[in-house]
Amino acid sequence: MFDLKVIHSVLDQLEEEKGIPREKIIEAIAMSLASAYKKEYGKRGQIIRANFDIETGKTEFSQIKIVVDETQVKLPSEEESTEDVKEINTTKNADSDKKEKDEGSNDEVNFNPEHHILLTDAVKIKADAKLEEEIIFPLETKGDFGRIAAQTAKQTIIQKIREAEKSSISKEFDSKQNEIISGTIQRIERGNIFVDLQRATGILSYSEQIPSEKFKQGERIRAYLYSVEETVKGVFLRLSRVHPQFLKKLFEIEVPEIASGVVEIKAIVREAGSRSKIAVISNDESIDPIGSLVGQRGVRVSTVMSELGGEKIDIIEWSEDPKQFITEALSPAKIIDIETNDEEKTALVQVSEDQLSLAIGKGGQNVRLAARLTGWKIDIQGLGGESKEKADDKEVEKIETPAKTETPVEEVKETPIEETKDDIEEEVETTETPVEAEASAEEPKKTPAKEIKEEVTE
Repeated sequence: MFDLKVIHSVLDQLEEEKGIPREKIIEAIAMSLASAYKKEYGKRGQIIRANFDIETGKTEFSQIKIVVDETQVKLPSEEESTEDVKEINTTKNADSDKKEKDEGSNDEVNFNPEHHILLTDAVKIKADAKLEEEIIFPLETKGDFGRIAAQTAKQTIIQKIREAEKSSISKEFDSKQNEIISGTIQRIERGNIFVDLQRATGILSYSEQIPSEKFKQGERIRAYLYSVEETVKGVFLRLSRVHPQFLKKLFEIEVPEIASGVVEIKAIVREAGSRSKIAVISNDESIDPIGSLVGQRGVRVSTVMSELGGEKIDIIEWSEDPKQFITEALSPAKIIDIETNDEEKTALVQVSEDQLSLAIGKGGQNVRLAARLTGWKIDIQGLGGESKEKADDKEVEKIETPAKTETPVEEVKETPIEETKDDIEEEVETTETPVEAEASAEEPKKTPAKEIKEEVTE
């Protein structure tokens, strides 16, 4: 009936390529044979099982009946014949079981001789039979199945193999979750990148991509696997390149001190594609944590930055002292003084006027990342008190006060060319040009010639 050599070859191939254990495939074959037997020779409501021997190719079929008593099922009345009971119950049992599960009703299930066996009859076959136990009845072995039964067997074995493959994939990538994996870009649809990972397909959604990066089909890509979702349609692997742990894992690959545990990354904050801040600490006093991440001539941090498309990375030393930690987090700006409120976890930081823009950063980025890194609300204030920047782990608020200093050169606006004639004349009458002002200061005022002539005449 079976070509055992071909079956063994298929089992080896599926186990090697798909990672499906041989036992799962043999179980799928047995279930498919049981489905075919029931379709061809069985009766409605029967529970049929098959035992397939992979060494000899023989198959044994059996019928299973569940032990019940009068309290669990509704027995037929004396007026109803056994054949009538069989016909009625085959159509009602499935609906009754479903109703009992869904609604939680206590209605008794109709007794089906093909599915149930009373306890009084079961003890005659097996002396120690108990309720809900299964009683096995051997069936005649059949080897010839019709087209419909063969099709049923085929669908059953395909379904079971797919389920086994999905379970194998899920188990494999569960062990790789929270790690960096690499693959080939399969296709790009509506901004989402589908990555071929050999046995499965990973999804790098648009929100999990670094904005400045552009990829092409067939290109190799590395990403952080943060979620493994097993659904009806298959296993979905969620990837990310903006996750803070992606940056941490990259440093673990490049820095042996982190992999060995000598240097520890305490906190990471990112604005993917723009800037990141990392707080590190060394468990060995003889090892510099910042130098370990930077590497000789910056080779280690440069490798990570190139992987992230040139993203700037600030590496600072973690400290238990909040003032010291905030000072380091606001680098490269130089801090003059810090006032902290431990109850509200707020810090007022004073910097010099020339360090104010550096401490705040472009668009408030530096102080925003520092607030998220330390977990403190940080207020930046210049010595003159003219401008102030507030930031916490969620947002940055900028407060402006009237400035008493001169207007910066960058803010001076040129006079529009389209001035009216009246405006120009008014300006000439009320103001002096810088050249005229200098002349009036250095030279004595000259008397007009007309006035001199009138004086001589008099």
